[in-house]
Amino acid sequence: MKQHPFAMIIANADNRAFASQVPLMFDEREGKILLCGHMMKKQDHQLALEKNPAVLVVFTGPHTYVSASWYSNPHQASTWNYMSVHARGHLKFLDQKGLEAVLKRLTLQYENNNPQSPTVFDNLPEDYRNKLMKSIIAFEIEVNSFDNVFKLSQNRDEKSFDTIMHKLNGQNEDARSIANEMQQRGSQLFNAEGM
Repeated sequence: MKQHPFAMIIANADNRAFASQVPLMFDEREGKILLCGHMMKKQDHQLALEKNPAVLVVFTGPHTYVSASWYSNPHQASTWNYMSVHARGHLKFLDQKGLEAVLKRLTLQYENNNPQSPTVFDNLPEDYRNKLMKSIIAFEIEVNSFDNVFKLSQNRDEKSFDTIMHKLNGQNEDARSIANEMQQRGSQLFNAEGM
């Protein structure tokens, strides 16, 4: 989640689904995990969340296509390997003081904690900050459950699994990340006792 903090927040109200993608920060207080961020004020999503604060937050990690031509038996459907985290919880909106605190932390975090950066909140012109803060609202989500959702060819035979890793290692960064994760899990899948 920390490596891929640009997440999809999904909510439902009045038999409609709403989603926004936003960068999130993480807090831990009193043994609780909190996700913090901001969104546009008075838009459909914010209005829906006022009616129903239950949310699903989807953090999507590396993902890649897997060709069935790489399987021991290629006469099957191709697929997609991926890793994601689904966090469920309840969202509450913060006041202006909370918004300012979120914006300060968020801008510092994404400017590599460089307080001299001209784009951190404290270095923006005051009139610009005031105008910006009128159009957005901060929130925090108290997470009450996590699900790790992944598909890493764990349902394939060892030969197919190894071929998939080899093919993915010759592709883009996401594919190589998936191959690396598969390699770490391979010994658990194909140990001497299990096969």
